[in-house]
Amino acid sequence: MPSPNIVFIMSDDHAAHAISAYGSKVNQTPHLDRLAQDGVRMDATYCTNSICSPSRASILTGTYSHVNGVASIFTEIDYRVPTFAEVLHGAGYQTALFGKWHLGERAESAPRHFDSWQVFPGQGDYVDPLMLGPDGAKTVPGYATDIVTDQSIDWLRQRDPDRPFLLLVHHKAPHRPWVPDEKHKELYPIGSIPEPSTLFDDHSTRSRAVRGVRMSVADDLGADELGEELPAELRGPENRAGRMRWKYQRYLRDYLQCVQSIDDNVGRLLDVLESEGLAEDTVVVYTSDQGFFLGDHGWFDKRLMFDESLQMPMMIRWPAQIPPGSTCDAMITNVDFAATFLDMAGLDAATALPTSQGRSFLPLVRGEEVEDWPDAVYYRYWEHDDPIHHAPAHYGVRTKQHKLIHYYGAGLGVPGSSERLFQPEWELYDLTRDPDELVNVADDPAYAEVRAALTDRLAELQRHYRDAPYDGTATPRPDWSWADEKSLRQVAEYTKRLNRQE
Repeated sequence: MPSPNIVFIMSDDHAAHAISAYGSKVNQTPHLDRLAQDGVRMDATYCTNSICSPSRASILTGTYSHVNGVASIFTEIDYRVPTFAEVLHGAGYQTALFGKWHLGERAESAPRHFDSWQVFPGQGDYVDPLMLGPDGAKTVPGYATDIVTDQSIDWLRQRDPDRPFLLLVHHKAPHRPWVPDEKHKELYPIGSIPEPSTLFDDHSTRSRAVRGVRMSVADDLGADELGEELPAELRGPENRAGRMRWKYQRYLRDYLQCVQSIDDNVGRLLDVLESEGLAEDTVVVYTSDQGFFLGDHGWFDKRLMFDESLQMPMMIRWPAQIPPGSTCDAMITNVDFAATFLDMAGLDAATALPTSQGRSFLPLVRGEEVEDWPDAVYYRYWEHDDPIHHAPAHYGVRTKQHKLIHYYGAGLGVPGSSERLFQPEWELYDLTRDPDELVNVADDPAYAEVRAALTDRLAELQRHYRDAPYDGTATPRPDWSWADEKSLRQVAEYTKRLNRQE
């Protein structure tokens, strides 16, 4: 069987619950839904470190952050760790990348093993963005989501038709600050967007570390991100509920308008694959680098191990192999992507990418039973007490029924982390009885056996992935030496920004 083409579309911060194929009640995404209708919708795909750069590095390399070197947004990818793109390029695939990279801008950290690439520096801009390529930097007029799609389509039409290809279409949307395309600015008018049931979660049973995060829609979203000053009558602690609702509507309006451009452009790309006669022989994958809080628990942003942040949307269409309209509820992670893409190309991932810590889930999307598939996922967020959101470092395990999280309270020298030490704390959630994760039962005697079993499973996963647990202030610090001076300066700039907001 000839090697299939692979088109890997990835957005930034696009929560699964903002896709109608996943049951969204706030927006419609008909073109993304086509992928689910024509292929498989993955219902239990999770990131292993819910923040942009680390997730991207894990996807490319098939490794956790402590292996690929990208523990925070202030670290650059360890270029010595091979990627699935490198392997496919070496196997004869044409390769291209357009859009967001966010894994460093030094020569060593720039995209490699791509025949053609154009990427945004850092987060990039929505309008008239600067783009970097092999021939230098240039400003490209237009709207970022359209531009990335245009570049991808142009490359498709100019490729060698006699060789398979790998095309990475990496959008910056809907990352903040949310700047919608003009043609979508009338969508989702204020007052029309339904509120999540947990918008006013009081966090009463959560750890002190989580209660201290700066991700509140009511209190931490500023005028610079909403594009509108808060009315005077909504200021003050007594007006918090009104302020929450006012900000939520504007936040979701802008976010969903950015998502709408993603959906439109996925449709454009799918149409071109059809018109070029490529649809049957091309794997099309859509995902996001992590989830995002859309007012859930009163929050925006990500980082924490709650499902709205942890879950990644993923839909895959491959007419030759995947039954249309199917679903898969097996638990997979972004560390599994690389092995799966290589398997799709007919390569043995264990041989072709021996550094990978993931496993191909291709049999699962074909509808096959895999008896020894893992029943738990391991997560670790490293960027402790970051200068904007003050999210605590933590690791944990998620099974189908439960989630155990350990906030160990130390930065371990990770760039972007503070040196403040927090008191270690635990959270445990019963996902069957409490799917919204509202009640921490870590200290409930009725869950003592569950907690003990999950603690053992967590230790087992850490041994499997060779990730050392935190063991007090004497815990050895990983070598983050690939973080350059520019990255450390960015930490200082973020801190200054926070001070201005305050």
